[in-house]
Amino acid sequence: MVNPILKAPEGPPSDVERIKRESNYLRGTLAESMLEPISAGISDDDNRLMKFHGSYLQDDRDLRNERQKQKLEPAYQFMLRVRLPGGVATPDQWLVMDELAQKNGNGTLKLTTRMTFQMHGVLKWNMKNTIQQIHASLLDTIAACGDVNRNVMCNPNPYQSEIHTEVYEYAKLLSDYLLPRTRAYHEIWLDEEKVAGTPETEEVEPMYGPLYLPRKFKIGIAVPPSNDIDVFSQDLGLIAIVEDGKLIGFNIAIGGGMGFSHGDKATYPQLAKVIGFCTPDKIYDVAEKIITIQRDYGNRSERKNARFKYTVDRLGLETVKAELENRLGWSLDEAKPYHFDHNGDRYGWVEGVKGKWHFTLFVEGGRVTDFEDYKLMTGLREIAKVHTGDFRLTANQNLIIANVSSEEKKKISDLIEQYGLTDGKHHTALRRNSMACVALPTCGLAMAEAERYLPVLLDKIDAIIDENGLRNEEITIRMTGCPNGCARHALGEIGFIGKAVGKYNMYLGAAFDGSRLSKMYRENIGEEEILSELRVLLSRYAKEREEGEHFGDFVIRTGVVKATTDGTNFHD
Repeated sequence: MVNPILKAPEGPPSDVERIKRESNYLRGTLAESMLEPISAGISDDDNRLMKFHGSYLQDDRDLRNERQKQKLEPAYQFMLRVRLPGGVATPDQWLVMDELAQKNGNGTLKLTTRMTFQMHGVLKWNMKNTIQQIHASLLDTIAACGDVNRNVMCNPNPYQSEIHTEVYEYAKLLSDYLLPRTRAYHEIWLDEEKVAGTPETEEVEPMYGPLYLPRKFKIGIAVPPSNDIDVFSQDLGLIAIVEDGKLIGFNIAIGGGMGFSHGDKATYPQLAKVIGFCTPDKIYDVAEKIITIQRDYGNRSERKNARFKYTVDRLGLETVKAELENRLGWSLDEAKPYHFDHNGDRYGWVEGVKGKWHFTLFVEGGRVTDFEDYKLMTGLREIAKVHTGDFRLTANQNLIIANVSSEEKKKISDLIEQYGLTDGKHHTALRRNSMACVALPTCGLAMAEAERYLPVLLDKIDAIIDENGLRNEEITIRMTGCPNGCARHALGEIGFIGKAVGKYNMYLGAAFDGSRLSKMYRENIGEEEILSELRVLLSRYAKEREEGEHFGDFVIRTGVVKATTDGTNFHD
Protein backbone atom coordinates (compact mmCIF):
# COMPACT_ATOMS: atom_id res chain seq x y z
CA MET A 1 0.00 0.00 0.00
CA VAL A 2 1.57 3.26 -1.16
CA ASN A 3 1.54 6.15 1.30
CA PRO A 4 0.15 9.18 -0.65
CA ILE A 5 2.27 11.56 1.45
CA LEU A 6 5.53 9.94 0.31
CA LYS A 7 6.62 10.19 -3.30
CA ALA A 8 9.15 8.59 -5.61
CA PRO A 9 11.36 10.99 -7.60
CA GLU A 10 9.71 12.42 -10.68
CA GLY A 11 11.03 11.91 -14.19
CA PRO A 12 10.60 9.54 -17.12
CA PRO A 13 11.47 5.92 -16.32
CA SER A 14 14.88 4.68 -17.41
CA ASP A 15 15.13 2.33 -20.37
CA VAL A 16 15.73 -0.59 -18.00
CA GLU A 17 12.24 -0.03 -16.61
CA ARG A 18 10.87 -0.43 -20.16
CA ILE A 19 12.81 -3.66 -20.61
CA LYS A 20 11.43 -5.10 -17.38
CA ARG A 21 7.89 -3.98 -18.19
CA GLU A 22 7.96 -5.59 -21.65
CA SER A 23 9.77 -8.75 -20.49
CA ASN A 24 6.73 -10.82 -19.43
CA TYR A 25 8.26 -11.36 -16.01
CA LEU A 26 11.93 -11.72 -17.05
CA ARG A 27 11.37 -13.89 -20.14
CA GLY A 28 11.88 -11.40 -22.95
CA THR A 29 13.33 -13.17 -25.97
CA LEU A 30 16.06 -14.90 -23.95
CA ALA A 31 15.07 -18.42 -24.97
CA GLU A 32 15.24 -17.49 -28.64
CA SER A 33 18.46 -15.46 -28.24
CA MET A 34 20.31 -18.36 -26.67
CA LEU A 35 19.45 -20.55 -29.67
CA GLU A 36 20.45 -17.95 -32.30
CA PRO A 37 23.55 -19.43 -34.00
CA ILE A 38 25.13 -16.47 -35.78
CA SER A 39 26.46 -14.44 -32.83
CA ALA A 40 28.02 -15.53 -29.53
CA GLY A 41 26.33 -12.52 -27.94
CA ILE A 42 22.75 -11.48 -27.22
CA SER A 43 20.81 -8.21 -27.51
CA ASP A 44 21.18 -5.43 -24.94
CA ASP A 45 17.58 -5.93 -23.79
CA ASP A 46 18.10 -9.64 -23.21
CA ASN A 47 21.42 -8.99 -21.48
CA ARG A 48 19.60 -6.79 -18.97
CA LEU A 49 17.19 -9.64 -18.30
CA MET A 50 20.00 -12.18 -18.17
CA LYS A 51 21.20 -10.55 -14.94
CA PHE A 52 18.06 -11.71 -13.14
CA HIS A 53 19.03 -15.25 -14.16
CA GLY A 54 22.48 -14.88 -12.61
CA SER A 55 24.65 -13.91 -15.57
CA TYR A 56 26.22 -11.04 -17.49
CA LEU A 57 27.38 -11.04 -21.09
CA GLN A 58 31.01 -9.92 -21.20
CA ASP A 59 33.87 -9.96 -23.67
CA ASP A 60 37.60 -10.45 -23.29
CA ARG A 61 38.90 -6.89 -23.41
CA ASP A 62 42.48 -8.10 -23.88
CA LEU A 63 41.37 -9.31 -27.32
CA ARG A 64 38.96 -6.49 -28.20
CA ASN A 65 41.24 -4.33 -30.38
CA GLU A 66 42.76 -7.25 -32.26
CA ARG A 67 39.35 -8.74 -33.03
CA GLN A 68 38.12 -5.34 -34.17
CA LYS A 69 41.05 -5.11 -36.60
CA GLN A 70 40.13 -8.53 -37.94
CA LYS A 71 36.50 -7.39 -38.32
CA LEU A 72 35.35 -10.03 -35.84
CA GLU A 73 32.73 -9.52 -33.19
CA PRO A 74 34.06 -9.18 -29.61
CA ALA A 75 35.12 -12.40 -27.84
CA TYR A 76 31.74 -12.74 -26.13
CA GLN A 77 31.43 -14.93 -23.07
CA PHE A 78 29.18 -15.10 -20.04
CA MET A 79 29.95 -14.66 -16.38
CA LEU A 80 27.75 -17.00 -14.34
CA ARG A 81 27.17 -16.38 -10.63
CA VAL A 82 25.70 -18.91 -8.21
CA ARG A 83 23.17 -18.13 -5.49
CA LEU A 84 24.87 -19.50 -2.38
CA PRO A 85 23.26 -18.14 0.82
CA GLY A 86 25.81 -17.76 3.59
CA GLY A 87 28.56 -19.00 1.28
CA VAL A 88 28.17 -22.67 2.26
CA ALA A 89 28.73 -25.46 -0.29
CA THR A 90 29.08 -29.21 0.07
CA PRO A 91 32.19 -31.01 -1.20
CA ASP A 92 30.09 -32.51 -4.02
CA GLN A 93 28.93 -29.03 -5.04
CA TRP A 94 32.54 -27.83 -4.98
CA LEU A 95 33.51 -30.65 -7.34
CA VAL A 96 30.65 -29.78 -9.70
CA MET A 97 31.75 -26.13 -9.85
CA ASP A 98 35.36 -27.21 -10.39
CA GLU A 99 34.40 -29.55 -13.23
CA LEU A 100 32.19 -26.97 -14.92
CA ALA A 101 34.93 -24.35 -14.69
CA GLN A 102 37.30 -26.72 -16.48
CA LYS A 103 34.80 -27.93 -19.05
CA ASN A 104 32.69 -24.86 -19.81
CA GLY A 105 34.49 -21.92 -18.18
CA ASN A 106 37.98 -20.45 -18.32
CA GLY A 107 39.42 -23.05 -15.96
CA THR A 108 39.15 -20.88 -12.84
CA LEU A 109 36.65 -20.04 -10.13
CA LYS A 110 36.28 -16.63 -8.52
CA LEU A 111 35.29 -16.51 -4.85
CA THR A 112 33.33 -13.28 -4.66
CA THR A 113 33.03 -10.64 -1.96
CA ARG A 114 29.38 -11.76 -1.54
CA MET A 115 30.43 -15.28 -0.59
CA THR A 116 29.61 -17.14 -3.77
CA PHE A 117 31.12 -18.66 -6.91
CA GLN A 118 31.60 -16.75 -10.13
CA MET A 119 32.55 -18.60 -13.29
CA HIS A 120 33.94 -16.71 -16.26
CA GLY A 121 34.35 -17.58 -19.92
CA VAL A 122 31.15 -19.59 -20.46
CA LEU A 123 30.14 -19.53 -24.13
CA LYS A 124 26.54 -19.00 -25.12
CA TRP A 125 26.21 -22.54 -26.50
CA ASN A 126 27.24 -23.98 -23.10
CA MET A 127 25.10 -21.83 -20.84
CA LYS A 128 21.99 -23.98 -20.64
CA ASN A 129 23.92 -27.18 -19.97
CA THR A 130 26.02 -25.42 -17.33
CA ILE A 131 22.99 -24.04 -15.48
CA GLN A 132 21.30 -27.44 -15.61
CA GLN A 133 24.32 -29.13 -14.06
CA ILE A 134 24.48 -26.47 -11.35
CA HIS A 135 20.79 -27.12 -10.70
CA ALA A 136 21.39 -30.88 -10.50
CA SER A 137 23.89 -30.21 -7.68
CA LEU A 138 21.06 -28.46 -5.73
CA LEU A 139 22.42 -24.99 -6.46
CA ASP A 140 21.03 -22.34 -8.80
CA THR A 141 21.82 -18.92 -10.26
CA ILE A 142 18.40 -17.32 -9.75
CA ALA A 143 18.58 -13.67 -8.68
CA ALA A 144 22.35 -13.72 -8.27
CA CYS A 145 22.28 -10.45 -10.26
CA GLY A 146 19.54 -8.04 -11.33
CA ASP A 147 17.11 -5.62 -9.66
CA VAL A 148 16.12 -8.00 -6.88
CA ASN A 149 17.48 -9.18 -3.55
CA ARG A 150 20.84 -10.85 -4.22
CA ASN A 151 22.92 -13.46 -2.40
CA VAL A 152 22.26 -13.23 1.34
CA MET A 153 25.53 -13.13 3.26
CA CYS A 154 26.21 -14.32 6.79
CA ASN A 155 29.21 -14.53 9.05
CA PRO A 156 31.08 -17.85 8.57
CA ASN A 157 32.31 -17.47 12.17
CA PRO A 158 34.20 -20.77 12.66
CA TYR A 159 34.91 -19.98 16.32
CA GLN A 160 31.21 -19.65 17.18
CA SER A 161 29.95 -22.65 15.24
CA GLU A 162 26.72 -23.13 17.15
CA ILE A 163 25.62 -19.55 16.43
CA HIS A 164 26.79 -19.79 12.83
CA THR A 165 24.56 -22.81 12.25
CA GLU A 166 21.52 -20.88 13.44
CA VAL A 167 22.37 -17.66 11.57
CA TYR A 168 23.12 -19.60 8.40
CA GLU A 169 19.64 -21.14 8.49
CA TYR A 170 18.12 -17.66 8.64
CA ALA A 171 20.28 -16.58 5.67
CA LYS A 172 19.05 -19.56 3.62
CA LEU A 173 15.41 -19.05 4.53
CA LEU A 174 15.61 -15.30 3.84
CA SER A 175 17.18 -15.97 0.45
CA ASP A 176 14.40 -18.37 -0.52
CA TYR A 177 11.66 -16.15 0.91
CA LEU A 178 12.78 -13.15 -1.17
CA LEU A 179 13.23 -14.95 -4.49
CA PRO A 180 11.29 -13.78 -7.55
CA ARG A 181 8.24 -15.99 -8.11
CA THR A 182 8.23 -15.92 -11.92
CA ARG A 183 8.86 -19.32 -13.51
CA ALA A 184 10.93 -17.74 -16.30
CA TYR A 185 14.22 -19.22 -15.01
CA HIS A 186 12.78 -22.73 -14.85
CA GLU A 187 11.21 -22.47 -18.30
CA ILE A 188 14.27 -21.06 -20.10
CA TRP A 189 17.04 -23.08 -18.49
CA LEU A 190 15.39 -26.18 -16.96
CA ASP A 191 12.82 -26.92 -19.68
CA GLU A 192 9.86 -26.58 -17.38
CA GLU A 193 6.68 -26.45 -19.44
CA LYS A 194 4.71 -23.23 -19.39
CA VAL A 195 1.36 -23.48 -17.66
CA ALA A 196 -1.28 -22.65 -20.25
CA GLY A 197 -3.76 -19.93 -19.41
CA THR A 198 -1.85 -18.48 -16.45
CA PRO A 199 -3.08 -14.90 -16.08
CA GLU A 200 -0.29 -12.38 -16.35
CA THR A 201 -1.26 -10.33 -13.32
CA GLU A 202 0.79 -8.70 -10.61
CA GLU A 203 0.17 -11.76 -8.45
CA VAL A 204 2.96 -13.43 -10.46
CA GLU A 205 5.26 -11.30 -8.29
CA PRO A 206 3.28 -10.47 -5.13
CA MET A 207 6.26 -8.69 -3.51
CA TYR A 208 8.32 -7.34 -6.42
CA GLY A 209 5.54 -6.51 -8.86
CA PRO A 210 6.03 -6.52 -12.65
CA LEU A 211 8.86 -3.94 -12.56
CA TYR A 212 10.84 -5.55 -9.74
CA LEU A 213 13.11 -3.12 -7.82
CA PRO A 214 14.68 0.10 -9.11
CA ARG A 215 18.15 -1.40 -8.51
CA LYS A 216 19.86 -4.34 -6.80
CA PHE A 217 19.26 -5.01 -3.11
CA LYS A 218 21.74 -6.64 -0.72
CA ILE A 219 21.30 -8.28 2.69
CA GLY A 220 23.96 -9.48 5.12
CA ILE A 221 23.97 -10.94 8.64
CA ALA A 222 26.88 -10.23 10.98
CA VAL A 223 27.69 -11.91 14.30
CA PRO A 224 29.65 -9.56 16.61
CA PRO A 225 32.51 -9.16 17.36
CA SER A 226 33.24 -10.02 13.70
CA ASN A 227 32.02 -7.68 10.98
CA ASP A 228 33.60 -9.71 8.19
CA ILE A 229 30.54 -9.30 5.94
CA ASP A 230 30.73 -5.49 6.26
CA VAL A 231 27.20 -5.30 7.58
CA PHE A 232 27.00 -1.50 7.16
CA SER A 233 27.63 -1.82 3.41
CA GLN A 234 24.33 -3.67 2.97
CA ASP A 235 20.94 -2.26 1.93
CA LEU A 236 19.64 -4.26 4.89
CA GLY A 237 22.10 -5.35 7.55
CA LEU A 238 21.15 -7.71 10.36
CA ILE A 239 23.38 -7.68 13.46
CA ALA A 240 22.94 -10.85 15.52
CA ILE A 241 22.46 -10.23 19.21
CA VAL A 242 23.66 -13.11 21.37
CA GLU A 243 22.98 -13.27 25.10
CA ASP A 244 24.13 -16.13 27.32
CA GLY A 245 25.12 -18.09 24.23
CA LYS A 246 21.65 -17.76 22.67
CA LEU A 247 20.57 -15.82 19.58
CA ILE A 248 17.80 -13.51 20.83
CA GLY A 249 17.30 -11.47 17.68
CA PHE A 250 18.79 -8.90 15.30
CA ASN A 251 19.46 -5.19 15.22
CA ILE A 252 18.18 -3.79 11.91
CA ALA A 253 20.43 -1.46 9.88
CA ILE A 254 19.24 0.10 6.61
CA GLY A 255 20.55 2.13 3.72
CA GLY A 256 24.12 0.99 3.05
CA GLY A 257 25.82 0.65 -0.32
CA MET A 258 29.31 1.15 -1.75
CA GLY A 259 28.93 2.29 -5.36
CA PHE A 260 29.15 5.82 -6.78
CA SER A 261 30.16 7.52 -10.02
CA HIS A 262 33.35 9.47 -10.64
CA GLY A 263 32.69 13.21 -10.79
CA ASP A 264 29.06 12.95 -9.66
CA LYS A 265 28.68 14.25 -6.11
CA ALA A 266 25.02 13.26 -6.07
CA THR A 267 26.32 9.67 -5.85
CA TYR A 268 28.30 8.36 -2.89
CA PRO A 269 28.95 5.28 -0.77
CA GLN A 270 26.90 5.13 2.40
CA LEU A 271 26.79 3.16 5.63
CA ALA A 272 23.61 1.54 6.89
CA LYS A 273 22.17 2.98 10.10
CA VAL A 274 20.66 0.99 12.94
CA ILE A 275 16.94 1.68 13.44
CA GLY A 276 15.87 -0.95 15.97
CA PHE A 277 15.71 -4.61 17.02
CA CYS A 278 13.40 -7.54 16.36
CA THR A 279 13.23 -11.19 17.30
CA PRO A 280 14.46 -13.77 14.78
CA ASP A 281 11.02 -14.88 13.64
CA LYS A 282 10.19 -11.34 12.42
CA ILE A 283 13.11 -10.73 10.06
CA TYR A 284 11.25 -12.14 7.04
CA ASP A 285 8.44 -9.63 7.51
CA VAL A 286 10.93 -6.81 8.08
CA ALA A 287 12.94 -7.68 4.96
CA GLU A 288 9.85 -7.99 2.78
CA LYS A 289 8.37 -4.67 3.93
CA ILE A 290 11.69 -2.83 3.49
CA ILE A 291 11.92 -4.20 -0.05
CA THR A 292 8.39 -3.00 -0.81
CA ILE A 293 9.28 0.50 0.43
CA GLN A 294 12.19 0.55 -2.02
CA ARG A 295 9.90 -0.87 -4.72
CA ASP A 296 7.42 1.95 -4.21
CA TYR A 297 9.70 4.93 -3.55
CA GLY A 298 13.05 4.16 -5.17
CA ASN A 299 14.25 6.20 -8.14
CA ARG A 300 13.15 4.56 -11.39
CA SER A 301 14.23 7.48 -13.54
CA GLU A 302 17.95 7.79 -12.73
CA ARG A 303 19.67 4.45 -12.05
CA LYS A 304 22.72 6.15 -10.58
CA ASN A 305 20.47 7.30 -7.74
CA ALA A 306 18.26 4.23 -7.55
CA ARG A 307 19.82 2.25 -4.67
CA PHE A 308 17.95 2.08 -1.37
CA LYS A 309 20.58 4.28 0.34
CA TYR A 310 19.41 7.25 -1.75
CA THR A 311 15.76 6.47 -0.94
CA VAL A 312 16.58 6.49 2.79
CA ASP A 313 18.61 9.70 2.57
CA ARG A 314 15.98 11.44 0.44
CA LEU A 315 12.97 10.47 2.57
CA GLY A 316 14.82 10.57 5.89
CA LEU A 317 15.74 7.71 8.22
CA GLU A 318 12.89 8.36 10.67
CA THR A 319 10.35 8.62 7.83
CA VAL A 320 11.46 5.28 6.40
CA LYS A 321 11.37 3.69 9.86
CA ALA A 322 7.83 5.02 10.42
CA GLU A 323 6.70 3.73 7.02
CA LEU A 324 8.25 0.34 7.78
CA GLU A 325 6.43 0.09 11.10
CA ASN A 326 3.20 1.19 9.44
CA ARG A 327 3.51 -1.61 6.88
CA LEU A 328 4.49 -4.12 9.56
CA GLY A 329 1.64 -3.19 11.88
CA TRP A 330 4.02 -3.28 14.84
CA SER A 331 7.02 -1.32 16.10
CA LEU A 332 10.66 -2.31 16.26
CA ASP A 333 12.18 -2.56 19.73
CA GLU A 334 15.08 -0.35 20.76
CA ALA A 335 18.41 -1.53 19.34
CA LYS A 336 20.52 -3.74 21.61
CA PRO A 337 24.18 -3.01 22.47
CA TYR A 338 26.82 -4.70 20.29
CA HIS A 339 30.50 -4.32 19.49
CA PHE A 340 32.61 -5.05 16.41
CA ASP A 341 36.38 -5.27 16.61
CA HIS A 342 37.42 -6.44 13.11
CA ASN A 343 36.19 -7.28 9.62
CA GLY A 344 38.81 -9.79 8.52
CA ASP A 345 39.12 -13.58 8.52
CA ARG A 346 40.86 -15.78 11.09
CA TYR A 347 43.40 -17.90 9.21
CA GLY A 348 44.63 -21.44 9.83
CA TRP A 349 43.11 -24.13 12.02
CA VAL A 350 40.46 -23.11 14.56
CA GLU A 351 38.64 -25.55 16.83
CA GLY A 352 34.88 -25.15 16.89
CA VAL A 353 32.29 -27.08 18.88
CA LYS A 354 31.53 -30.79 19.05
CA GLY A 355 35.07 -31.77 18.08
CA LYS A 356 34.92 -30.02 14.69
CA TRP A 357 37.82 -28.10 13.15
CA HIS A 358 37.91 -25.34 10.53
CA PHE A 359 40.84 -24.33 8.33
CA THR A 360 40.72 -20.85 6.76
CA LEU A 361 42.75 -20.68 3.57
CA PHE A 362 44.11 -17.43 2.15
CA VAL A 363 43.00 -17.10 -1.50
CA GLU A 364 44.57 -13.98 -2.99
CA GLY A 365 41.97 -12.02 -4.95
CA GLY A 366 39.58 -14.94 -4.52
CA ARG A 367 40.92 -16.62 -7.67
CA VAL A 368 40.96 -20.42 -7.51
CA THR A 369 43.22 -21.80 -10.22
CA ASP A 370 46.46 -23.72 -10.62
CA PHE A 371 49.37 -21.31 -10.77
CA GLU A 372 52.77 -22.38 -12.08
CA ASP A 373 54.20 -22.97 -8.61
CA TYR A 374 50.98 -23.30 -6.59
CA LYS A 375 48.41 -26.01 -7.40
CA LEU A 376 45.57 -24.42 -5.49
CA MET A 377 42.69 -25.72 -7.61
CA THR A 378 44.06 -29.26 -7.76
CA GLY A 379 44.68 -29.31 -4.02
CA LEU A 380 41.14 -28.19 -3.22
CA ARG A 381 39.76 -30.74 -5.68
CA GLU A 382 41.59 -33.54 -3.86
CA ILE A 383 40.39 -32.25 -0.50
CA ALA A 384 36.79 -32.11 -1.77
CA LYS A 385 37.03 -35.78 -2.76
CA VAL A 386 37.63 -36.87 0.86
CA HIS A 387 36.10 -34.02 2.90
CA THR A 388 32.90 -34.88 4.80
CA GLY A 389 32.16 -31.40 6.18
CA ASP A 390 31.51 -28.32 4.07
CA PHE A 391 33.24 -25.41 2.37
CA ARG A 392 32.50 -21.82 3.39
CA LEU A 393 33.30 -18.95 1.06
CA THR A 394 34.09 -15.84 3.09
CA ALA A 395 33.20 -12.23 2.38
CA ASN A 396 36.93 -11.50 2.10
CA GLN A 397 37.30 -13.88 -0.88
CA ASN A 398 38.89 -16.62 1.21
CA LEU A 399 37.85 -20.22 1.84
CA ILE A 400 37.13 -22.20 4.98
CA ILE A 401 37.47 -25.99 4.88
CA ALA A 402 34.86 -26.35 7.60
CA ASN A 403 33.44 -28.96 9.94
CA VAL A 404 36.44 -31.26 9.79
CA SER A 405 36.20 -34.09 12.32
CA SER A 406 39.17 -34.87 14.56
CA GLU A 407 39.53 -38.18 12.71
CA GLU A 408 39.56 -36.45 9.32
CA LYS A 409 41.87 -33.59 10.36
CA LYS A 410 45.15 -35.39 9.69
CA LYS A 411 44.05 -36.47 6.21
CA ILE A 412 43.04 -32.88 5.34
CA SER A 413 46.22 -31.49 6.92
CA ASP A 414 48.34 -33.86 4.84
CA LEU A 415 46.66 -32.70 1.63
CA ILE A 416 47.07 -29.05 2.65
CA GLU A 417 50.77 -29.71 3.16
CA GLN A 418 51.14 -31.83 0.01
CA TYR A 419 49.77 -29.07 -2.23
CA GLY A 420 51.31 -26.22 -0.26
CA LEU A 421 47.93 -24.66 0.45
CA THR A 422 48.48 -21.63 2.62
CA ASP A 423 46.81 -19.89 5.52
CA GLY A 424 48.73 -16.80 4.43
CA LYS A 425 50.61 -16.43 7.70
CA HIS A 426 53.92 -16.08 5.86
CA HIS A 427 52.46 -13.03 4.07
CA THR A 428 52.26 -9.56 5.55
CA ALA A 429 49.07 -8.84 7.49
CA LEU A 430 48.38 -6.14 4.88
CA ARG A 431 48.25 -8.73 2.09
CA ARG A 432 46.09 -11.04 4.19
CA ASN A 433 43.63 -8.15 4.54
CA SER A 434 43.53 -7.35 0.82
CA MET A 435 40.60 -7.60 -1.59
CA ALA A 436 40.23 -6.89 -5.30
CA CYS A 437 37.39 -7.09 -7.79
CA VAL A 438 37.75 -8.92 -11.12
CA ALA A 439 38.12 -5.75 -13.26
CA LEU A 440 40.03 -6.30 -16.51
CA PRO A 441 39.86 -8.19 -18.79
CA THR A 442 36.26 -9.36 -18.37
CA CYS A 443 34.36 -6.60 -16.54
CA GLY A 444 32.88 -4.13 -18.99
CA LEU A 445 32.82 -1.36 -16.35
CA ALA A 446 36.49 -1.56 -15.35
CA MET A 447 38.60 1.54 -16.01
CA ALA A 448 41.78 0.00 -14.59
CA GLU A 449 43.22 -3.30 -13.37
CA ALA A 450 42.43 -4.64 -9.90
CA GLU A 451 42.71 -8.41 -9.33
CA ARG A 452 45.66 -8.83 -11.71
CA TYR A 453 47.50 -5.74 -10.45
CA LEU A 454 46.98 -5.60 -6.66
CA PRO A 455 49.32 -8.56 -5.92
CA VAL A 456 52.05 -6.88 -7.99
CA LEU A 457 51.56 -3.60 -6.15
CA LEU A 458 51.52 -5.40 -2.81
CA ASP A 459 54.93 -6.93 -3.55
CA LYS A 460 56.28 -3.37 -3.60
CA ILE A 461 54.23 -2.12 -0.65
CA ASP A 462 55.34 -5.14 1.38
CA ALA A 463 58.93 -3.90 1.10
CA ILE A 464 57.84 -0.62 2.73
CA ILE A 465 55.88 -2.54 5.35
CA ASP A 466 58.97 -4.60 6.25
CA GLU A 467 61.23 -1.53 6.32
CA ASN A 468 58.96 -0.07 8.99
CA GLY A 469 58.47 -3.17 11.10
CA LEU A 470 54.77 -3.42 10.25
CA ARG A 471 54.71 -6.97 8.90
CA ASN A 472 52.17 -8.19 11.43
CA GLU A 473 50.13 -4.98 11.63
CA GLU A 474 46.57 -5.56 10.44
CA ILE A 475 45.65 -2.97 7.78
CA THR A 476 42.83 -3.41 5.27
CA ILE A 477 43.62 -2.59 1.62
CA ARG A 478 41.14 -2.86 -1.24
CA MET A 479 41.22 -2.16 -4.96
CA THR A 480 38.48 -1.88 -7.56
CA GLY A 481 38.68 -1.19 -11.26
CA CYS A 482 35.78 1.28 -11.10
CA PRO A 483 33.70 3.05 -8.42
CA ASN A 484 30.94 0.41 -8.35
CA GLY A 485 32.31 -0.99 -5.12
CA CYS A 486 32.36 -4.77 -5.63
CA ALA A 487 35.41 -5.08 -3.33
CA ARG A 488 33.89 -2.54 -0.89
CA HIS A 489 36.76 -0.12 -1.54
CA ALA A 490 35.31 2.68 0.60
CA LEU A 491 35.69 0.47 3.69
CA GLY A 492 39.40 -0.17 3.13
CA GLU A 493 41.82 1.71 5.40
CA ILE A 494 43.76 2.06 2.16
CA GLY A 495 41.58 2.03 -0.94
CA PHE A 496 42.22 2.37 -4.65
CA ILE A 497 39.54 3.03 -7.25
CA GLY A 498 40.43 2.78 -10.93
CA LYS A 499 40.26 6.05 -12.88
CA ALA A 500 42.08 5.08 -16.10
CA VAL A 501 44.57 2.43 -17.17
CA GLY A 502 47.35 2.55 -14.56
CA LYS A 503 45.71 5.41 -12.64
CA TYR A 504 43.79 5.30 -9.36
CA ASN A 505 42.14 7.55 -6.84
CA MET A 506 43.66 6.79 -3.44
CA TYR A 507 41.45 6.77 -0.35
CA LEU A 508 42.37 6.61 3.33
CA GLY A 509 40.75 6.60 6.74
CA ALA A 510 38.08 3.89 6.83
CA ALA A 511 37.62 2.12 10.15
CA PHE A 512 39.20 -1.30 10.66
CA ASP A 513 35.89 -2.64 11.97
CA GLY A 514 33.92 -1.42 8.94
CA SER A 515 32.08 1.38 10.76
CA ARG A 516 33.51 4.43 8.92
CA LEU A 517 33.99 5.28 5.25
CA SER A 518 37.26 6.47 3.73
CA LYS A 519 38.10 9.87 2.21
CA MET A 520 39.92 10.68 -1.03
CA TYR A 521 43.59 11.46 -0.40
CA ARG A 522 45.11 11.67 -3.89
CA GLU A 523 43.41 11.72 -7.30
CA ASN A 524 44.45 10.00 -10.52
CA ILE A 525 47.88 8.75 -9.46
CA GLY A 526 50.06 5.92 -10.75
CA GLU A 527 52.29 3.39 -9.07
CA GLU A 528 55.29 5.65 -8.50
CA GLU A 529 53.24 8.23 -6.61
CA ILE A 530 51.27 5.54 -4.74
CA LEU A 531 54.49 4.06 -3.39
CA SER A 532 55.93 7.49 -2.61
CA GLU A 533 52.86 8.46 -0.59
CA LEU A 534 52.69 5.14 1.26
CA ARG A 535 56.41 5.29 2.08
CA VAL A 536 55.82 8.53 3.97
CA LEU A 537 52.52 7.53 5.55
CA LEU A 538 53.59 4.08 6.72
CA SER A 539 56.84 5.44 8.14
CA ARG A 540 54.89 8.03 10.11
CA TYR A 541 52.44 5.39 11.28
CA ALA A 542 55.24 3.15 12.54
CA LYS A 543 56.78 6.00 14.54
CA GLU A 544 53.81 8.07 15.67
CA ARG A 545 50.90 5.68 16.26
CA GLU A 546 49.36 5.28 19.65
CA GLU A 547 49.04 1.96 21.45
CA GLY A 548 46.61 -0.28 19.54
CA GLU A 549 45.80 2.46 17.01
CA HIS A 550 44.69 1.25 13.59
CA PHE A 551 46.02 2.90 10.43
CA GLY A 552 42.62 4.28 9.44
CA ASP A 553 42.25 5.99 12.82
CA PHE A 554 45.85 7.25 12.70
CA VAL A 555 45.50 9.15 9.41
CA ILE A 556 42.43 10.92 10.78
CA ARG A 557 43.93 11.76 14.17
CA THR A 558 47.03 13.22 12.53
CA GLY A 559 45.05 15.23 9.99
CA VAL A 560 46.13 13.36 6.85
CA VAL A 561 42.45 13.17 5.85
CA LYS A 562 39.22 14.33 7.44
CA ALA A 563 36.86 11.72 8.82
CA THR A 564 33.89 10.85 6.62
CA THR A 565 31.08 11.00 9.17
CA ASP A 566 28.37 10.13 6.64
CA GLY A 567 28.22 9.16 3.00
CA THR A 568 26.74 12.56 2.20
CA ASN A 569 30.11 14.16 3.05
CA PHE A 570 32.24 11.49 1.35
CA HIS A 571 33.26 13.98 -1.36
CA ASP A 572 33.89 16.95 1.00
